Amino acid sequence: MYELGPEFDNNALEPGTNLLVSGPALSGKRRLAFEALAYGGNNGEGCVIVTTRDSSDRVLTDFNSLLESPDDANLGIVDCVTKHQGRSANDTDQVKYTSSPMDMTGIGIKFSEFVEEFYTNRGVKQNRVVMDSLSTLLMYSDLQTVFRFMHVLTSRIEDAEAIGIHVLESTAHDDETLNTLKQLFDGIVTVDEDRSVSMQLPGTA
Repeated sequence: MYELGPEFDNNALEPGTNLLVSGPALSGKRRLAFEALAYGGNNGEGCVIVTTRDSSDRVLTDFNSLLESPDDANLGIVDCVTKHQGRSANDTDQVKYTSSPMDMTGIGIKFSEFVEEFYTNRGVKQNRVVMDSLSTLLMYSDLQTVFRFMHVLTSRIEDAEAIGIHVLESTAHDDETLNTLKQLFDGIVTVDEDRSVSMQLPGTA
């Protein structure tokens, strides 16, 4: 089981579970997802962040602030932003780059490389993944393309017996888009403008 920590009322998820964290802008949904990731990171689990919104430098700063020992963390970041902004960057042990948020094939490959590295080479059997965010993917690609990609990504997370936490800006999309994407997830966490949180988690009442 994957414990989610106090921000999620100390609930736990079965391996292979994918959660959607949905809320309006500035509601704290990204930090909530990072809190769940860091809870695992502080207990030796692997952490993979796919960022389509912020550069890896920004993500590292924000995420490391939640870790007890950042230097000891098994952290991998798939950065879809830096090269898209025209800056040159080369892959490192901690950061792998794709050309843009439209490069979904590249995102899938880099994500899989991190999970394989953690699982096979480092012996880290429990891994957590944050996708931040689906809304950026939808800015660059149509719903059908994003749905197909996310179906593959959530399936890979399930196959790896990891957990996935996927962030979506709810007010940026119509009901049809939201309802279509929600089909991909086992549970939904909704954050309101006042930062109150409601959870529909698998295995809980």
